[in-house]
Amino acid sequence: MDTPTPAPPKPGQISWNELTVSNGATAKHFYTELFGWTTIPFAGSAPVEGMPPYEMFSAAGVPMPVGGMVQIPVNVPGAWVPYVVVANVDEALAKALALGAEICAPVMVVPTVGRIAVILDPSGARIGLHELPK
Repeated sequence: MDTPTPAPPKPGQISWNELTVSNGATAKHFYTELFGWTTIPFAGSAPVEGMPPYEMFSAAGVPMPVGGMVQIPVNVPGAWVPYVVVANVDEALAKALALGAEICAPVMVVPTVGRIAVILDPSGARIGLHELPK
């Protein structure tokens, strides 16, 4: 029997979790050993210009990846960043800025994924905005 495809998340729901780290090998070893996850390279239709390689974590028996990992070039503590679905990333970014947020990563198109941006909320926490592909 085929596994049904899950419905896409709706605005306000978390669509993705992404680990940003300065040492990808250490993080990869930790999560694969701790949870038994495997990693696979992101196979989008085209690489995102200026971004380092991206890996996705997969769990046995789960049809969709459970999250992604990107190695950033600066030595900062690793952090998980949740992405929340929005109807329009430009409008959500403008509203976030009006509410006191700062831009960490401007709006960018990720092939097969949609449009994303990352912000710091007024308390300093990172969160991603994710407009699903049309």
